[in-house]
Amino acid sequence: MEAIATIVMLIMVSFSSVANALSVNYYDHTCPQVESIVAGASGGPSWDVPKGRKDGRISNAIETKQLPAPTFNISQLQQSFSQRGLSLNDLVALSGGHTLGFAHCSSFQNRIHNFSPKLNIDPSINPSFANKLQKLCPLHNKVKNAGAPLDSSSTRFDNAYYKLLLKGNSIFSSDQALLTYPNTKALVSKFASSQDEFERAFVTSMIKMSSIITTGGKEIRLNCMHVR
Repeated sequence: MEAIATIVMLIMVSFSSVANALSVNYYDHTCPQVESIVAGASGGPSWDVPKGRKDGRISNAIETKQLPAPTFNISQLQQSFSQRGLSLNDLVALSGGHTLGFAHCSSFQNRIHNFSPKLNIDPSINPSFANKLQKLCPLHNKVKNAGAPLDSSSTRFDNAYYKLLLKGNSIFSSDQALLTYPNTKALVSKFASSQDEFERAFVTSMIKMSSIITTGGKEIRLNCMHVR
């Protein structure tokens, strides 16, 4: 299915000149069922997205600093989420989004090289996994886009992320930090043992996060390529 998804994406790109902008049912004529094919290839839950949300009209790079860093400990993570009305349950559920994606060496280099004056490797990481990461990201890495997938099934939306956490096979120290607090550790174990539980919690937390009230100038984006 991963190969099918790749082919589908190439087909989508080839039809990009058909219209100037995306619209409702955009691919119905050029590539019927494309959305369901891609969704089926990656797996995961689905939910009804509330309509009418407004997008901001200003984008400042400095605002990205409000996002939780991959080096955050559990206290910093909890504070970051609580400031936005999100709970520890939301923190653990939304962290499961790391089941998809890729991390560049710079985001976890501190865990596998010169971790501290006395330790070269973060003691919370599985030594064999750390060794694997060191081969992908040597100390004086010169490969621009070198890195590692966030979990062993990085193109599938599943609960492998939580299973790997329990083994110490996490990429970010902020992920491994979920095991340093009893309540979040219990949730990690819960989601590791049940993908259904994880998906239900993820949907609830995603809807909650998407409902966070923002300030400043906002608009309903009529064209995704332009800000009015």
